[in-house]
Amino acid sequence: QALFVANFAKVHEKTQLLNEDWKKLRVQPVQVMKPVSGHPFLKQCTVESIFPGFPSQTLYMRTLNTVALVPIMYSWSPLQQNFMVEDETVLCNIPYMGDEVKEEDETFIEELINNYDGKVHGEEGSVLISDAVFLELVNALNQYSDEEEEGHNDSEVKQEDGKEELPITRKRKRIAVEGTKKCSKKRFPNDMIFTAISSMFPEYGFPDDMKERYRELTEVSDPNVLPPQCTPNIDGPCAKSVQREQSLHSFHTLFCRRCFKYDCFLHPFHATPNVYKRKNRETKIEPDPCGADCFLWLEGAKEFAALHNPRSKCSGRRRRRHHLVAASCSSTAASGAAETREGDSDRDTGNEWASSSSEANSRCQTPTKQKLIPASSQLFTVETPQEPVEWTGAEESLFRVFHGTYFNNFCSIARLLGTKTCKQVFQFAVKESLITKLPTNELMNPSQKKKRKHRQVLDSPGWLWAAHCRKIQLKKDNSPTQVYNYQPCDHPEHPCDSSCPCIMTQNFCEKFCQCNPDCQNRFPGCRCKTQCNTKQCPCYLAVRECDPDLCLTCGASEHWDCKVVSCKNCSIQRGLKKHLLLAPSDVAGWGTFIKESVQKNEFISEYCGELISQDEADRRGKVYDKYMSSFLFNLNNDFVVDATRKGNKIRFANHSVNPNCYAKVVMVNGDHRIGIFAKRAIQAGEELFFDYRYSQADALKYVGIERETDI
Repeated sequence: QALFVANFAKVHEKTQLLNEDWKKLRVQPVQVMKPVSGHPFLKQCTVESIFPGFPSQTLYMRTLNTVALVPIMYSWSPLQQNFMVEDETVLCNIPYMGDEVKEEDETFIEELINNYDGKVHGEEGSVLISDAVFLELVNALNQYSDEEEEGHNDSEVKQEDGKEELPITRKRKRIAVEGTKKCSKKRFPNDMIFTAISSMFPEYGFPDDMKERYRELTEVSDPNVLPPQCTPNIDGPCAKSVQREQSLHSFHTLFCRRCFKYDCFLHPFHATPNVYKRKNRETKIEPDPCGADCFLWLEGAKEFAALHNPRSKCSGRRRRRHHLVAASCSSTAASGAAETREGDSDRDTGNEWASSSSEANSRCQTPTKQKLIPASSQLFTVETPQEPVEWTGAEESLFRVFHGTYFNNFCSIARLLGTKTCKQVFQFAVKESLITKLPTNELMNPSQKKKRKHRQVLDSPGWLWAAHCRKIQLKKDNSPTQVYNYQPCDHPEHPCDSSCPCIMTQNFCEKFCQCNPDCQNRFPGCRCKTQCNTKQCPCYLAVRECDPDLCLTCGASEHWDCKVVSCKNCSIQRGLKKHLLLAPSDVAGWGTFIKESVQKNEFISEYCGELISQDEADRRGKVYDKYMSSFLFNLNNDFVVDATRKGNKIRFANHSVNPNCYAKVVMVNGDHRIGIFAKRAIQAGEELFFDYRYSQADALKYVGIERETDI
């Protein structure tokens, strides 16, 4: 503040000096304006000079009417959906509030800095030493440390007894010192050096931080060395045979299964892959051999394919016992039959023969549990190949990846590999002991599945209504309204009880949760035949949009034309927004106008912006209050949408106590999103208003102008 006042005084002083110099000039223009006869709007302007050699200049000047100034607008970036950002723990810059604010409220900047724990961007850089000076300081102290160690070695040598051993000791000492000097460049400095620097200059950081900084600055990076926990390129010469999880590690880490895109910027974490197998298999095992080298020509291969086809259904409550003899050098014999009941978990590891090899077990960790059944009867035999087929590391890794999707469809796996026949793939699969176990939900009797499905369809509306009423009652008991962000639960071995995060936050379990599909807390969707725009629809009643994966009869799952759909409760996820215009408002600043007519309760636009935490919103809100302009919108108890820096045109919609729009937070595919809907029929060209839900004091403070039609 002092620097700003000093600079302002210097600028004012220089301006006064320039004005004084201008007044001392001899030649000064003299304006003489006379109205022109017959033209009341034109005036004659004459410029005369006191010097005799300069002629007078006469021009006609037209008077222009006053033009209204364009409203002030701060720069912002357009967005079409929410963008999650991290909390700013360091104040990026001290905002300029104007001279009046600085004079009236001098403590505002101090309070703002205290909200960020006194951390301001740029101040640490001016205090901390540069990397070059830091390295020079550590290396200089390291030399003194080496000299002290050498002196310590000299004292030990002098204390040794025996004159005959003295020359040898000196020689060894000289060799040791030379070796120490050669290795001193590569030896890491002692921890005492970083402790001493930290004690002398505590503002530089802790000793561990300095040690890590020195390590990062001195490490020589080899371009050929891969980072830790990095799998070699599967197409490169250094490809290795790795487990399926290691091959798909980057895919599972970078791919968001909620947005179906890589490097998602909306969800801070990525849900783990679903451990339950999908019901409809996309690939069918061909019953006929694909060629001369097909594995189906082997003895017993057709029986193998029939028994272990994932599409096959087993009748009865208990699955039949299957037996297998695998003539391979890597497999071991075991006794006993594997028996799986209907209630077994997909993560059950009760097979001792399959667990005999840790490598085989790790390779068998696919989205569906795989199980090898021991030998007790000769159903088929596998001929051992005469010449062993060499498999590269890339081929073995690809096979394990494909096997988790295609299971025992070896013809399809061979076509994807392109370098091996399906017979060779089959022999390698037997060698690897990769035989899939059918999930328990597909081992059920078809009649039982039909009854269960029918029972769910009959009971789901009543159960949904009861659950929704319980949820509403809980929200009424806990005032104010508590709406928490949804996070998928991940406890597949236990049912959803009071410890489930979804139940604790009073949210339904979604399709992204890792719980059982028959979980009682799962939202089943709707079975509507109409437009889903009344409270008769369970989704509309629960303030949710229809899920295309759950609501299969209302039209939400129709993807042929995104704009022509029978369901009216899926507008936000399909982006069916209206055409909006930006223009100066009669109320305050800029306003949002609609270009087309809309009906009552029709979706207009989504309120988009940065997704920030509640703490970050409190810090930003203090600055926005000083600017008398805020674009913060509460999403739930965990996050706030801030459209100040990033947003869309609906951010310019002004406040009104009699609005023509209303905002509603809707659950859309597991995410809370803000939709702006028409409160009444709106004609084209009208300005959009919605209620900011200000208190009476804030409404008079921030928005004191109402439309004439609303007064």
